[in-house]
Amino acid sequence: MTVRMKIVIRVWVLTLILAIDAYGRNQVVADSVSHSPLSYASVFNKNGKLIGQCERNGEIPYFTLSEYPLTIRCMGYCEQIVHRNNSDTIFMQEKVTALPEIIVESRNRKILHMLAYVREYSTLTSFTDTIFMFREKTVDFMMPQDIQSTKGWRKPRVLASKSYFQFTDTHGTDSVSDACDYHFSWSDWIGILPSIDIPTKLSNKNIGSDTIYGKYSPTEIWIRGNDKLKIDIDVLADNMSRKWVPSLSSFFNDDIDFDMFKMHFNYDDNGSETIMPVDLSGYSFIIESTGRGHDMFMFNNNSPSYFVRTYAEVYIVDKSFIKASELKKWERRKLSAGNIGAFMTDVPELSPEIVALIDRVNHIDKNAVRLNFQPDHRLGSFREKETLGQSI
Repeated sequence: MTVRMKIVIRVWVLTLILAIDAYGRNQVVADSVSHSPLSYASVFNKNGKLIGQCERNGEIPYFTLSEYPLTIRCMGYCEQIVHRNNSDTIFMQEKVTALPEIIVESRNRKILHMLAYVREYSTLTSFTDTIFMFREKTVDFMMPQDIQSTKGWRKPRVLASKSYFQFTDTHGTDSVSDACDYHFSWSDWIGILPSIDIPTKLSNKNIGSDTIYGKYSPTEIWIRGNDKLKIDIDVLADNMSRKWVPSLSSFFNDDIDFDMFKMHFNYDDNGSETIMPVDLSGYSFIIESTGRGHDMFMFNNNSPSYFVRTYAEVYIVDKSFIKASELKKWERRKLSAGNIGAFMTDVPELSPEIVALIDRVNHIDKNAVRLNFQPDHRLGSFREKETLGQSI
């Protein structure tokens, strides 16, 4: 072997070592009690930006060292900060939450009403521009116990909402606003199923897990224990998984390509073989899609393809059974946007990046913006303001 070849090999080995060292090592996220892996936990970088999800085995994807420290978030668990030098296994501690006890005072109260708090992080990306949106919402669900009943709504109905947008172009120039002409959120389409049968493998068991396989990969992972039921779903793994999102059935046949569609549900275990909406304590989901999406996004037909990512966390705040007469009152009820999230005490703190975005939007001087706006005279005639005498 010549000297030149030895030098080339050494340089190649050194480059490989530096490249490996530039990324975090293989780490796994698991439950602190059962030590079972937590699949599809969400991963945020040091700036609070969602950058990925854990694999089915709980493995954290490789990220560059510049992304650290990472924040791992999974519904029902306290969030964890992960540093480059942490151990290979990151144990997540389960969060203890208690909702008010539901009391049914009369047989006439046959409709379940649920209030929820939603945090949503959505991004719309084209070849030249990016729109990021953080949104807080108070929503409700109205679900009759009679499954055949048409009254009520199983998709989240928005009672109050606040949105914060950041617009960025290819040159890095950005601006913020509390409004946007484009609707690119998936969160209002993800609702609650009337009932779900527990897998046969978990019947008559207090503790256990079951993995249901789709055509190519696992589509549902069930974990039962500590009076809780956790379900991880990969909607794209099998057509049967679409039963979890009946409101989106038409989009699967449209011109939108879903690149990722994963969901996580937390239920209180009622001890039966069927879980009901009243048992739900919260859920989260991440959706990535590519396509124009004319029906949903209201873009121009000639517009290029867009990449959309929506990540949302839904926290159930209150549950109560009501009468049919009370349903009509809720149909007309709206809440003040100033009270969104004020009643929540067990949600993660917002990242500094989101706090800074909210502060920028809240400090927009809208009057100054309107005064500085220069109309485009090409769009119409323009005349100086006349006095009354000149007009006459």
